[in-house]
Order: sequence, then structure tokens, then C-alpha cells
Amino acid sequence: QVQLVESGGGSVQAGGSLKLSCAASGYSLSRCGRGWYRQAPGKERELVSSIRRDGTTTYAESTKGRFTISQDNAKNTLYLQMNNMKTEDTAVYYCAADRPAILNTCSLSARYWGQGTQVTVSS
Repeated sequence: QVQLVESGGGSVQAGGSLKLSCAASGYSLSRCGRGWYRQAPGKERELVSSIRRDGTTTYAESTKGRFTISQDNAKNTLYLQMNNMKTEDTAVYYCAADRPAILNTCSLSARYWGQGTQVTVSS
């Protein structure tokens, strides 16, 4: 059974930092792409940052230069370091990993999801 468990959310003032963790079990995060999404109240879920299967990283324009995604392979854990946080970063943050597909490929749409962790940034 695949489980993704996020931790590290909380409340912080604008300009502060938080580090999110996503511990995976039952599945190797390096198998396919993986990343962090967020959903603010009344808004659609959006991709914040990801690590592609080939190891390259992506960032939403609004987080470039402030957020850093990383992974500890030995711990099978994904991280998101968030610095210089803004009120607009307030959201529920989800860890996700692309599901494997046939012939050693990875799904473009099906993902494993964590339960989410609340991040609140106050002014």
C-alpha cells in the first residue's frame, strides 16, 4: 500500500520560512515524477514544484527563488523548503507522486496523493 505522509506545515509570518516533508512508503519516489501542489480557498489546485523522472526540477513562477524542492533517497522523503514566504502562499500543500504505467513508463495524470498539510502565512 502506497502512503505519502506530509508534515511541517503551520503558521508563519510573512518573510518567514517553513520546510515541508513528505515521507513515502510502499513506493519509491524516484520511480517517476513527484512534487508539491497547493490549493488555496476558492482556487484550483496548482503545481508548486516538481522533480521529473530525469531529476530536473520545475517551479511555479510565483515560487522561483524562494522555494527549493529536494529529496533524500535513503529516507524516500521529499522536501519543500519555503523561504521569504508571502501571504499568497497560504494554502493546503499536497505531496504527489506520478503512478507507474505499462512498459516502465509513468502516468501523465494518475498520481498518489498525500493527505495535505495546512500552511498559513500572516502579514
